[in-house]
Amino acid sequence: MLRPKVFLLKAGSILRDESGEVLDARSSVTLIISGKRKIIVDTGQEGEAAQIKKALAGLQLSPEDIDYVVNTHSHPDHCGNNHLFSRAEILAPQDCQQIGPGVWAMATPGHSLDSISIVVAGTPPTIVIAGDALPTFGNFQKNVPPAIHVNRNLAISSMKKLIQIADIVVPGHDYPFSVRKSMYLKPPVMTPSGGQSSAQCLTD
Repeated sequence: MLRPKVFLLKAGSILRDESGEVLDARSSVTLIISGKRKIIVDTGQEGEAAQIKKALAGLQLSPEDIDYVVNTHSHPDHCGNNHLFSRAEILAPQDCQQIGPGVWAMATPGHSLDSISIVVAGTPPTIVIAGDALPTFGNFQKNVPPAIHVNRNLAISSMKKLIQIADIVVPGHDYPFSVRKSMYLKPPVMTPSGGQSSAQCLTD
């Protein structure tokens, strides 16, 4: 069985004012190809459909080719383009539920009670698509849970759990990073307008 492939279609981002209040938040959008299954994890903020479609087109795919959509939680900045994938089944997997070969869900509550992360295992690296259980590289570096949470203790526990198994983390609102090296992966190529120019393969 071939190991799953993981592509970052769009990096997440977050913008805060001087007091730390969130002005704008947009989730990462990730494609997993596991066997014959094509799975999208989180769909970003409403209005980002064109960027997602462009990234898919670069892989010779369209939204209609996607089999499943999984949201790490139900906040609108993570599910704003679910409607784009009109032929896909929207999944709400439980803890340890397998989604495809080498792909399974892990409960990571704290930011919200329904938060999950998606684990892509097999031969190294193990990639965890963390959603807002680990929203930025800064949270990892400073070892602090997401500022927005419903239960701080759960958030801390979930962050520790995913860090223990991950080689690479796709955070909810930042670029992917290596846990072992404590550094960003090579960032995707950006367009002059600031958008990601194409999908970035994380499993090469």
